[in-house]
Amino acid sequence: MTPVSVKQGTGPIVLGLPHTGTFVPDDIAAKLNDNGRKLADTDWYIDRLYEGLLSDATTVRANFHRYVIDANRDPSGVSLYPGQNTTTLVPLTDFDGKDIWDTPPTGPEIEERRRTYHAAYHAALKEELTRVHDQHGVAILYDCHSIRSRIPYLFDGTLPDFNIGTNNGQTCARVLETAAYGLCRAEDGYSSVLNGRFKGGWTTRHYGQPETGVHALQMELAQSTYLTAETAPWTYDSAKSERLRAPLSRLLGKLSHIVLNGDL
Repeated sequence: MTPVSVKQGTGPIVLGLPHTGTFVPDDIAAKLNDNGRKLADTDWYIDRLYEGLLSDATTVRANFHRYVIDANRDPSGVSLYPGQNTTTLVPLTDFDGKDIWDTPPTGPEIEERRRTYHAAYHAALKEELTRVHDQHGVAILYDCHSIRSRIPYLFDGTLPDFNIGTNNGQTCARVLETAAYGLCRAEDGYSSVLNGRFKGGWTTRHYGQPETGVHALQMELAQSTYLTAETAPWTYDSAKSERLRAPLSRLLGKLSHIVLNGDL
């Protein structure tokens, strides 16, 4: 399987999908323990959820699982959230802090995965952002994520439904941040937060350089908004999902309109 799938669009938005893939090569799968083989920390069905919401969007999807290597972590291994529980470039535990390996990866193995998978994803993402920027003079990276709404190892309490991250306003123009948060706050029946527990991962922080015309936002959705239950078998709830797709469509449409209308 190829590490990355790209679908080119003609609009100003690039959807990043770093955590929807479930591919694990056989030699790596053999080193996972029973807990790791569950792949429980997948951003389940996020590609399906966003499919067709913005017809001219470009999508860049990592096909490999985050247990192979996490495409949304700093390749140098530096923590995104110093002092807080989190997972590493190649996770050693799941989101509950439980071991996932019978045979943890060595340094050389991690470096090989970085070259084969992590670098391939970011080469594709950079290429598409450059192409879109050349076409429109502006590019917006909208980084698509989801996570269980209750994970005591990572955060207290229950996560809001919409978690927007802009690294405290550093990764995009204020007008984009204001529009995204304003639309989410206005959605009846959903909760939202701006730069709460999730302020944007390495991808958002790395590419979001508003002064160059490349803007980035991360959207972390609570999986309770579109799954029947946040446990295996991780069933996609069609009714919940259709309801959620409406505000997501409005959000992407608004961001695109801001660019195409020249409001940046």
